[in-house]
Amino acid sequence: MDFDLTWLLWGLPIAFGLGWLASRLDLRQLRIENRLAPKAYFRGLNFLLNEQQDQAIDAFIEAVQSDPDTSELHFALGNLFRRRGEYERAVRVHEHLLSRADLSRADRHRAQHALALDFLKAGLLDRAEEALRKLEGTAYEEQALLALLAIYERSRDWPQAAEIARKLEAGGSGGQFAGRQAHYLCEQAASAAPEEAEKLLQQAMRLAPNAPRARMELAALKRRAGQAQEAFELLTNLAAEVPSAIPLLARPFTESAKALGREAEARQILETSYAQIPSLDVLEGITSLESEPEAARAWYVDHLKREPSLVAAAKWMTGEKLEHEQFHPDVQRALDHHTKPLTRYRCAACGFEAKTFFWQCPGCQSWDSYPPRRVEEL
Repeated sequence: MDFDLTWLLWGLPIAFGLGWLASRLDLRQLRIENRLAPKAYFRGLNFLLNEQQDQAIDAFIEAVQSDPDTSELHFALGNLFRRRGEYERAVRVHEHLLSRADLSRADRHRAQHALALDFLKAGLLDRAEEALRKLEGTAYEEQALLALLAIYERSRDWPQAAEIARKLEAGGSGGQFAGRQAHYLCEQAASAAPEEAEKLLQQAMRLAPNAPRARMELAALKRRAGQAQEAFELLTNLAAEVPSAIPLLARPFTESAKALGREAEARQILETSYAQIPSLDVLEGITSLESEPEAARAWYVDHLKREPSLVAAAKWMTGEKLEHEQFHPDVQRALDHHTKPLTRYRCAACGFEAKTFFWQCPGCQSWDSYPPRRVEEL
């Protein structure tokens, strides 16, 4: 059978036309998809700026479905989930990113850091620690070390916290961590046997010689061991070298002085400090060394002349004889009730107030954020 060339002549244009039509359809579909993905992305950004997080998440999910290989969309979506408290969904997004073989090294480190933040926010500290450890040697190393430091402080794992603090200091992060390391040693000393506690406190004093905590706690250790003389010498030296700490050590200082019969020496130190910066705690220490009640009350009157202190007024009122003495207990109770908030300490970082002085704020976990002065004096 002879082949008819007519069919070939007809077939070639038809094939060419069908190929051209198919390519146009593909290009059109590609343009539509490319227009849809940015449109959904920008719509998500608009919702985000208007604080409409639910709609923003829906828009970003749509954008990711249109272009599943775009890592930036995944990061945006994961961060949104974390901000909303949907930590499981955030973890899935960032784990999906880490499972991709085509992810760049920088984006892999970024995803690892984001995953660690997801675990931290969810309170999964073990998994957060594992994720943060994988960031060693990356651009996120310093941030990871700071997060690890917060984890170990929160869990009161002081040896691990000390190791991280040393790494941060050696890495030249710009922060000073000697004071923190001294605090870690003091924390360990609090639960150690006396001999081991003394070694830890001595080490803390070498690390941070101008920090008062180690010497104050060593003095307390000496007093419990019956070594009042050594305790008094420690506190005397601390008062001379770190005058700002005198309000904190006023009470143990006066107690040590009374035990040794060295009230006159202690009183001179406290009066010198009070003359420079009047302090309620120093004033209390001075009055506790007065043998005559009238002399002690006179100190409160002098303080009131210098500063309008409700706390000092309440202290003075305690021993005062009123014309209507039968009402004195009620008046005194009212004064004491309203002066209690004024005798608290307040964190300079977050404003958390406490009856006792803290070296680390229970509210924001900051170290050395409490001024050694009462609320009324701030």
